[in-house]
Amino acid sequence: MKCIRCKAPAHVALPSHHSGFCKDCYPLFFTKQVETAIRREKMFTFDDRVLVALSGGKDSLALMLELHLQGYDVTGLHIDLGIPDSSEKARKKVENFCDLHGLTLEVFEMAKWGLPIPDVKAHVKRPVCAVCGKMKRHHFNRIAVEGGFDVLATGHNLDDEVARLFANTLRWDTAYLSDQGPVLPAAEGFVRKVKPLFRLSEFETANYAFMKGIEIHSDPCPYASGASFTGHKELWGELEHRSPGQKFQFYQSFLKTGKPAFAAMEKETGATLAPCAECGSPTSAETCSVCRIKAAVRESKAKDAG
Repeated sequence: MKCIRCKAPAHVALPSHHSGFCKDCYPLFFTKQVETAIRREKMFTFDDRVLVALSGGKDSLALMLELHLQGYDVTGLHIDLGIPDSSEKARKKVENFCDLHGLTLEVFEMAKWGLPIPDVKAHVKRPVCAVCGKMKRHHFNRIAVEGGFDVLATGHNLDDEVARLFANTLRWDTAYLSDQGPVLPAAEGFVRKVKPLFRLSEFETANYAFMKGIEIHSDPCPYASGASFTGHKELWGELEHRSPGQKFQFYQSFLKTGKPAFAAMEKETGATLAPCAECGSPTSAETCSVCRIKAAVRESKAKDAG
């Protein structure tokens, strides 16, 4: 196969795009996809301050580098989850990456906040991945709002979005289906959230990270074994192999047809939000779920100690 752009031998084949690219032209393809996502979805401008959530994986680091190279005002945010060995390695990758490229980085430590993930796993009788995700989203938004950022960008790729859409559809979770998409507009107490990699697959992002020489944290989370999200990705990976382009078609069709219907439905039944009595974050209850989790862990630890 030859590169569709320069006709040199292709290094990356992209069946879903009916094309292939050499190592020099592939980053240009990646850049174009990110530019298109930002422009068409009106995610942000060069005047906006963008906070980028950095886990240390290929997607978030690739996004951070690409937005920096395009000239956006970006700051990285890494949440140290306090997981023995794993969190230290991830944090080191993020810090080294930002030092190498001269990027600003903020680090939030869950242990200093009083709730490292091992405590959640030990004292909360809910799937640890769900609780961890909820707390990360809480702090991403809180730090973005308190820091005066205009937008929060995450490295969710097409595979992530399709797997999440599939899971929400299996449950017919109208609340999540009503606001799932590459852009979640700002609201009272919530910063705008965007996913500039939604047009790119995990394979495509991995190739970009490799070609750019990005050193990533690739060890799986020790607590994520058996997560249904991984299984959903595998199912869609098989479908994509059989019918290239199905993932993007499924997601785009949802954005065009499905999401507006669910959004209209949720608008009629959406809960009223008010500041959390503990932390001030928007919540439909007196105290937000994250503060309730923190209190439950504190009480459980005190009970065990007594």
